[in-house]
Amino acid sequence: MYRFFLGAAIAATATPAFAADAPVVLDQELAQPHISGYGELYLGGLYFSVPGDHETGTGAGGAVRVNFPIDARWNIQTDAVVDSLWVQGTNIYSFGGAVHAYWRDPGSYALGGFATLNGYGGDEGLSDANLYSFTVGPEAQAYFGNVTLYGQIYYGQLRASGESEHFDNWGGRGVVRFFAQDNLRFDGELGYSRLSADGGHLDTFTGALQATYRFSGTPWSVFGRYQWDHLTVSGASGSANIHKYVAGLRASFGSDTLLSEDRNGATMDTYRPNFAVPLF
Repeated sequence: MYRFFLGAAIAATATPAFAADAPVVLDQELAQPHISGYGELYLGGLYFSVPGDHETGTGAGGAVRVNFPIDARWNIQTDAVVDSLWVQGTNIYSFGGAVHAYWRDPGSYALGGFATLNGYGGDEGLSDANLYSFTVGPEAQAYFGNVTLYGQIYYGQLRASGESEHFDNWGGRGVVRFFAQDNLRFDGELGYSRLSADGGHLDTFTGALQATYRFSGTPWSVFGRYQWDHLTVSGASGSANIHKYVAGLRASFGSDTLLSEDRNGATMDTYRPNFAVPLF
């Protein structure tokens, strides 16, 4: 069954106590609207398991996210991402990006929408398939002192260039960001995604934990992330679990702490599954 899940896939991934509701105090210059963002790279491993079988792999990737303030409240954020996976000598990868447009009050909430576009390729003819996917949907954040709540829902499609047939994709995710210190952030994430066509579907349930630490007075951060994806296919017996462990390095600009980056900088992101978008 492991070979069913992997062989029918292409890479789509590339990864203190509650404070009172007081406004975040920032450096006056950094509090003014300005361009900011970050770039990050990661390297890690994956573990695939199905009843009676398992396999390991290696994953690597990165992202660049830049926020452009239109005025004191309106923002445009652009993302570029790439992810690659190696299993049994086979490489599969994805590349693409996202655009977010949103209204933000740094002391209260952010509300807007986003769109993504990704392409896929790899060994064994995957690059010749000219596959791509897109999603669109609303997103929102709420700020409570040192806690950020973040939610998204989306709809999209997986298609091959020049083909009329497609797979529908919809889902949602919720994230809690907890700042134990201004430069120490913990993330918890839950998500669900369904890919379907011709009455069949694949469901993915996701859970993730991440810790990020930024070195005070520098643009550099380090992070570690664990993500679990649970896959079930309609009409198939059994299921698959994919575990991904990564460590990474981030370089930020236009912000002085992780908390100020979250409330005034490139604060949006998108769902990036562990494994791949499957094909049937």
